Amino acid sequence: MGEHSLTTALRALLLSRRTAALGSLDASGSVFVSMVPFAIDPDAHELILHVSALAAHTSHMQRTPRVSMLVCAPETADEPVHALPRVTLDALARTAVPDTDEALSARRAYLQRFPEAEPMTALGDFRFVRLQLLGARQVAGFGAARSLPADEVRRALAPATP
Repeated sequence: MGEHSLTTALRALLLSRRTAALGSLDASGSVFVSMVPFAIDPDAHELILHVSALAAHTSHMQRTPRVSMLVCAPETADEPVHALPRVTLDALARTAVPDTDEALSARRAYLQRFPEAEPMTALGDFRFVRLQLLGARQVAGFGAARSLPADEVRRALAPATP
């Protein structure tokens, strides 16, 4: 049996978009949303963030690792926005310890997507954060929505199999 068409659509969305809205919780429990570039580690089936210690979301993720991330297709002129393909990902954030295999693998995945960020990866206050996916809610268009378990989301992060 082949791959579900919505899984194919999810993979295409995640590969075509390079930024997302990241929701984290501050110290008082208030929701904080920020824009983050993200990469995909297809081997670990995780998303990769490269964050500065100065960013508010970094301390939020360290204190409360449960995060939510929205990836949305761009608007198209004269098309209704209500049917934009999008996915809300539920994840646990963990900071990779610098100079470990996990951090080096995250760096490779990140630089594959963002080669221009190479100088930033040498800055001492930046770290790689891996998002372990717990599930998702995908809207692939009007009337095409579903909730996904973690394994289905991870399958969408792997390269398509012929």
